[in-house]
Amino acid sequence: MAAAPAFAAEITIWCWDPNFNVAIMREAGERYTKTHPDVTFNIVDFAKADVEQKLQTALASGTASALPDIVLIEDYGAQKYLQSFPGAFAPMSDKVDYSGFAPYKVEVMTVDGKVYGMPFDSGVTGLFYRRDYLEQAGFKPQDLQNITWDRYIEIGKAVEAKTGKKMTTQDLNNGGMTRIIMQSGNAWYFDKDGELAVEGNAALKGALEAQAKMVKAGIVKPATGWNDYVKAFTSGDVASVVTGVWITGTIKAQTDQSGKWGVAPIPKLDIPGAVSASNLGGSSWYVLAKSKQKDAAIDFLNAIYAKDLDFYQKILTERGAVGSLMAARTGDAYQKADPFFGGEKVWQQFSDWLGKVPAVNYGIFTNELDNAVTANMADLTGGKAVDDVIKAIDEQAKLQIQ
Repeated sequence: MAAAPAFAAEITIWCWDPNFNVAIMREAGERYTKTHPDVTFNIVDFAKADVEQKLQTALASGTASALPDIVLIEDYGAQKYLQSFPGAFAPMSDKVDYSGFAPYKVEVMTVDGKVYGMPFDSGVTGLFYRRDYLEQAGFKPQDLQNITWDRYIEIGKAVEAKTGKKMTTQDLNNGGMTRIIMQSGNAWYFDKDGELAVEGNAALKGALEAQAKMVKAGIVKPATGWNDYVKAFTSGDVASVVTGVWITGTIKAQTDQSGKWGVAPIPKLDIPGAVSASNLGGSSWYVLAKSKQKDAAIDFLNAIYAKDLDFYQKILTERGAVGSLMAARTGDAYQKADPFFGGEKVWQQFSDWLGKVPAVNYGIFTNELDNAVTANMADLTGGKAVDDVIKAIDEQAKLQIQ
C-alpha cells in the first residue's frame, strides 16, 4: 500500500491580500490537511510592502528564525531575491514537474538551471472592451481579433467620433502598459542573460511609440493613480482597457453592465516575434531553504498547486484566479460561458493566451527601469523623439543600477 509522507508540522506562510492570496492559500491548506491531518497552517496576512520589507530584512541579516516556511513573491521581484540571496530558497527541480506550467512562469524562478518556487497565479492580459460602444461605432467582436496597436488607435478614433467615449485610460506614471507591450514583443529591459537591454530594443521602442501615438491621437483618458484608473472603465467613461486577468472581478462587480462587455486578445506590435499575449503581475510561492518544515512545505505545494486540478477550478470560480498549471484548462470552470461577457468562454480564452505569453528575463532591476521609463514619458508624449527618450532612459537606468 502506498502511503503519503508522514509530516507533523506547522507551516507558516507570509502573503498579502485577504480576499485573494490568503483565501486561496487557506483553501489549499484545508485540502492538504484532509490527507495530512498532522500538518497545520499559520497563514500570516501582511500588506505586500510589509512582506517584501520583512523578507529583505531577515535575509540580509541572516536571521533564519525570523523567516516563514513559505513566502509569496511577485514575479517581477523573484530574480532579485534569488540572485541577491543565493542559497536562501529551496530548489524544487527534483520534486516538481515544471513542464506542466506556463513556460514564462518557470523562467521567472530559474537560476543556473535550477528552478525555485511554485508557480501560482497568472497576470495574463486581455483587451476588455464595451460591446455596446463598439457596436455603436460599427464594429463587431471579430474586428478586434489579431489587430495591431495602429489599428486599435484607428478603431479608437471611430469609437469616439460615434459615441463621444475615449477608447481607453492610462496612468502614464505607471509602467504597466510599457511592460505589457514590451513582453508581448518577446523582450524585456534585460536580455536573456540579465544584462541591460534598453538601446536597440525593438519591443521597448514599439511599446513607447504605441503609447505616444495613443496619447497624440487623443484616444486616452488620462488617469491619476489606481482609483482614478479603475473608475474610468467601471463608470463607462472609456470603451476598453488592456490589463491583467485579475481585473475581471472588478469589472464584473458592475452588475448593471452585464452583457455589455467582451474580451479580445491584446493588440500586438508590428515587429518580428510579437504576439497578442502578455502578462501584468502575478506571483509565486517560495520555500525558505533553512525552514525546519522545508520537506513538508514542498510536499504541500507540490500536492496542491502542481497536481490538484479541482483546486484550480474552485479558485477560478470563487476568486477569479487563473493559475498557471496548464492542465487546469481542461476543467469545467474554464469551459463555462459567461453571460456578463456576452456568453463568451472568457476563462478559456485567458488560459489559451496564458500558454502564448513570451518567457523573458525580468532581471533584478525591473522597478528601477520602470522609474526611468515613467520619468521620461512626459517628454515622449510631449513630442521628443523616441530614440532620444530611449537614450535618456538608458542613461538614467545605468545611474540607478550601477
